[in-house]
Parts: sequence; structure tokens; C-alpha cells
Amino acid sequence: MSALLDEIIRLRKEKAIEYEEYLKRIAALASSVQAGKAPDAPEQLNTPGRLALYNNLKDHIAANKAMQGAATYGVVDAALDLALRIDAAVKQKRPDGWRGVLAKEQMVKQALYEVLMDIDEVNRLYPIIFAQKEY
Repeated sequence: MSALLDEIIRLRKEKAIEYEEYLKRIAALASSVQAGKAPDAPEQLNTPGRLALYNNLKDHIAANKAMQGAATYGVVDAALDLALRIDAAVKQKRPDGWRGVLAKEQMVKQALYEVLMDIDEVNRLYPIIFAQKEY
């Protein structure tokens, strides 16, 4: 985002764009920052929790061949598929008032493990799930 802003400011200083166009670009940039996601983000990422999961999975999946093998065949975006499966599993199996109760937190971790089948990934993603208010 800062690179885009720097480019807009540089163009304005060079007087390569009119002031009205400058304001439109600044407004568009502010809108994308306010939305919290890139304009090309998949439509299914319509909650902060899903978006946080996706952002934490997309680079990690590309680097982790074992996770790519766990994705279903024919899925265009493995990170999106996995984020949606994790989201559904946690929402389905989380007990009410699970934060701060060790036994209930373990149930959420179990739901994560059933999707991920990797304890290291569960431990990496659990703090993200914990921080999201929708879960």
C-alpha cells in the first residue's frame, strides 16, 4: 500500500495527473485500506476470520509441499479451500465460551487438527483463530 501511495504522490509532484484524478486515486486507496483486503481477493473471504486465515495460509502453502498434497484435486486456490474448511470446522465444533477454558480450547485445537492433520500447523494457526472475535 505504501508503494502505491508513493507512486501517487510522485505522479502528483510531476504534475502528470490532474488534481481531481489525484483525489480519486487517494480515495480508492483509502477505500481498499478500509476494506482490509485487496480488490482481487476471493469473494468467499467475507469475514475478518476467513481473511486472516487465508492471508496466513497462502504463502505458507506455496512453501509447504505437504500442505499442497492435502488439498483436494481440482481446487484452484488451495489456501482458499483450506481457509474455508478451517473456518467451517471451527465454527461447527467450537463450544460456547471457549476462550480461557483449557478443555474447550482443546476442542477447538482438535477441530483444527482434524482439518490440518499437522500439530505444528495447529500451533501456528491457533493464535490467529483465538484472536478473531467471530470464532
